[in-house]
Amino acid sequence: EVPQWENFKTAFFTQNILLAFKNTAIIIVVSCVGSIITGTMTAYVVQRFNTYFSRAVKTAFLIATLLPNITMQVTVFQIVYKLGLYRSMLAPIILNIGTDIISIYIFIQFLGQISYSLDESAIMDGASYPRVYFSIILPNLKPAIATVLIIKFVGIYNDFYTPKLYMPDDDHVVISTVLYNLMNATSVQWEVVFAGIVICIIPTLIIFLLLQKYIYSGLVSGAVKE
Repeated sequence: EVPQWENFKTAFFTQNILLAFKNTAIIIVVSCVGSIITGTMTAYVVQRFNTYFSRAVKTAFLIATLLPNITMQVTVFQIVYKLGLYRSMLAPIILNIGTDIISIYIFIQFLGQISYSLDESAIMDGASYPRVYFSIILPNLKPAIATVLIIKFVGIYNDFYTPKLYMPDDDHVVISTVLYNLMNATSVQWEVVFAGIVICIIPTLIIFLLLQKYIYSGLVSGAVKE
């Protein structure tokens, strides 16, 4: 009947939520920037250059999307462990960047709407392919980038399996794992758990409100070709 604001204080200061926000922010920022760079570059090469190599890469990406992730987890864990990335934030960052195939297909779809004549005009004026990418391709992919950013943000923010598996230490907690730590085998303080959930919802709500116009335009754009 009476709101207990102490629950929010308990959840925020005694359960490392501030540290979890910091770790989550680092993983999200580095992963999103890396995914945007690698995704747009890969999509540019695959969509713009019709060669045997680009078609082979596109086919390999398609095959990779058909493979269930659970069937490759043992192999992925062994690779991460042998690379010395276990118990570090580099593990989820590299996995988020290196396995982001869906984003590449989103960029390929949007690249189909950018006229080839823009590339040809720039090349005739003496621009190199990297200059075409940075000056023409990347600026015209802003709606796709906004769409990928929100998908990546929500996916990484809600991901529990990857941080729990590769970062089991208390120093590397993220939002999903710190909420899990509020519960134990003997008792659960539901009032503190729900207070922590409310705190963790606030950043995603703010991001969505700021980017919603880009999200909607990104999802609708490219649905119809004229």
